[in-house]
Amino acid sequence: MMKTKYILAALALGAMPAAAQETYQDAKLMETDLNGTARYIGMGGAMEALGADLSTITSNPAGIGLFRKSVINVTGGMVMQTDAKTSLNANGINFHFTGHSNLPSFDQGGFVWSSRTGRNSYLNLAFNYHKSRNFDQILSATNTMTYASQNKLSAIKDRTLPSNAEWAWNGVDHNYYSRVMGKTVPDANKNSYLEYLDGSAFAFGQYAHGYIGEYDFNVSGNLHNRVLLGLAFGIHDVHFNSQSYYTENLDKGAISNVWEHLRITGTGYDAKLGAIFCPIENSPFRIGVYISTPTYYDLTMNGWNDMTMTGPDGTGKVVSRSPTDPAYADYDFKIYSPWKFGVSLGHTIGNYLALGATYEYADYGSIDNRINDGSYEDWYGNTYDNSHSDGRMNDNTENVLKGVSTVKLGIEYKPIQEVAFRIGYNYLSPMFNKNGFRDGSLESPGVATAMSTDYTNWKSTNRFTCGVGYQLNQFSIDFAYQYSQTNGDFFPFMSVYESDAAHSNVVDASKVSLKRNQLALTIGYRF
Repeated sequence: MMKTKYILAALALGAMPAAAQETYQDAKLMETDLNGTARYIGMGGAMEALGADLSTITSNPAGIGLFRKSVINVTGGMVMQTDAKTSLNANGINFHFTGHSNLPSFDQGGFVWSSRTGRNSYLNLAFNYHKSRNFDQILSATNTMTYASQNKLSAIKDRTLPSNAEWAWNGVDHNYYSRVMGKTVPDANKNSYLEYLDGSAFAFGQYAHGYIGEYDFNVSGNLHNRVLLGLAFGIHDVHFNSQSYYTENLDKGAISNVWEHLRITGTGYDAKLGAIFCPIENSPFRIGVYISTPTYYDLTMNGWNDMTMTGPDGTGKVVSRSPTDPAYADYDFKIYSPWKFGVSLGHTIGNYLALGATYEYADYGSIDNRINDGSYEDWYGNTYDNSHSDGRMNDNTENVLKGVSTVKLGIEYKPIQEVAFRIGYNYLSPMFNKNGFRDGSLESPGVATAMSTDYTNWKSTNRFTCGVGYQLNQFSIDFAYQYSQTNGDFFPFMSVYESDAAHSNVVDASKVSLKRNQLALTIGYRF
């Protein structure tokens, strides 16, 4: 049965059908980490043509067809964010929030059952779990402002948006509207608008945690060591949580403090199809190609926003104000991720050197945000959900997000048969357009149910990896290290430009960076 959601918004929206999501929150779910077995990480993920590693099940499932023996693998490790800051002291703001920068992680576990069907043919069945997305992240930013503030954005929307633009009011607007700021005295035309205060500086802190776990079921075949085919069906398990803290120094000695909590859970499913070809007989050179369907997510979001504003009243007495009914949202929605395509090259030299290279592409501007219409029951008692695309938010997504190219390079060297050394590089082009912004004025349920105004335009991601492996009879142990860095431009809210600078609401980008160190250890057994 479809869940009905409620949100307290500036125009008393009341109950409404389940909604779509918002572009920048979508992007959090679309990004993928370089994660899996330690061998896969150490090679930079460039194993879609080399195969014979459980992690290739998530990209090119044909790689499972290269196993000649049955295998069990388990991987765990540690993720550390080196640039994490939970205390900020800048621009007259002393700011602290709670978050963990170093956390253990269970990253992978799976098996392959290999059976010979002919002299040079195999039919393999496999299952693999891996953490495709680790949300553990601390993000902080601070900067100065001139003629700008979060509450001024709400005031501008109150003044400029038509009265029937009910879907353009978010939870932040509601809280400023609900007793915190109030209305001005009506003018000669009997118009009254939301009051506001300009800000001089802001500080922002966010602690996100959780993961997306992917469970893949695979069947693959090896035909005479020339053609390998693989098919995988994946189930995605989403657990995202974040706590955000935002404060502004405002004129007239006022201070605004805002708290947001966001929780997204749900599931998704996809399918992957891949092939590996050996174009030259008796040559170790391989070409891999693969395609992945969209991940069809069915998700639930719970969010709330609360705030206080402290400052002198008309008599000079310092008072604090907070909304009488803090904004809250609880809704179901759907997101369809883009198709993904990849091509890979692999080559081995003797029994001591393996070379891999992979290119992937996905157009994230084509993400489909969908609004749930309700559910219906067929003749046999089966229940199905109806939904349709959120056209306005999809147009925004197309303008903000773009196609991402992923390049993977890896080398494995074995000085002796039992020992392997690995090095890799993994690059992701930017997902966000440089001038993209979180449009809080859209007539979209994704805006109406938003509990925050901040956004970050992340740039390219560079990952450097290395690793070592040891094989002793049926047992193997592999270790990998990964360093990744992504820089970005953070904005506490969208900018609004008017001819008069004092009536504009323009905020400059704050430079932020996400730097991660990851350690991974895989234990394997062949039989």
